[in-house]
Amino acid sequence: MTPGEPPIHPSCPTCGKVLDGSNDPRDRPFCSTRCRLLDLWGWFSERHRIPVEQEPASPDDGARAPDGPENPWSDRPD
Repeated sequence: MTPGEPPIHPSCPTCGKVLDGSNDPRDRPFCSTRCRLLDLWGWFSERHRIPVEQEPASPDDGARAPDGPENPWSDRPD
């Protein structure tokens, strides 16, 4: 920042309101508890997501039997 340049104030990611420092610091980076909870609800309802690149499934994923007998007690004599 250079002299004479106005300070940069971040804005609320939910509503876009400029944060001027008078907001409750517990709500940052949001302007209010309402905006903070709206964002949290967005994560709970899966409107907000982190993209994940899925690997292609191989033909034997989950279809292969584990090594050894299916039932650990199947080789017990009766």
